[in-house]
Amino acid sequence: MASKKAQVEDQRAGAEIIHGAHECYNHSVTQLKELGFPRGVLPLKDLEECGIARETGFVWMKQKAPYEHFFEATNTLVRYDREVTAYVEEGKMKKMSGVKSKQLLWVPIVEMSIHEEVGAEKKIYFKTPVGIGRSFPFVAFMDEEEKKKQYLE
Repeated sequence: MASKKAQVEDQRAGAEIIHGAHECYNHSVTQLKELGFPRGVLPLKDLEECGIARETGFVWMKQKAPYEHFFEATNTLVRYDREVTAYVEEGKMKKMSGVKSKQLLWVPIVEMSIHEEVGAEKKIYFKTPVGIGRSFPFVAFMDEEEKKKQYLE
């Protein structure tokens, strides 16, 4: 059985790695946009490193320290560990690690996906390890610039 360190190295093989807070922020914003997610869905702070292995879709973001963010629009507290990882594809982040949500109890979030139904509001569905989850309006995770742009369209 491969060691955890070897598994991590395998996941990051051939990855594009970015260092520095400003560079990682810009990279993360670009990635979220490419995947179809609003910028505010992963409000990480003080990023030191991020990367993507485009062949497998594996991404990671390392912060200086864990961070908690309260989403007023959903009445949810979310904790982001020092390192957040996921496998990404358009409209979905799966096999996530390093993200927990709290409304009553802390619950790990292992998947986020965008759901669009004709004539209905676009939503983001957050799934737990046991397969249950909850949807919130897409707009709840948009930053002010994205909201203004949507209003103008």
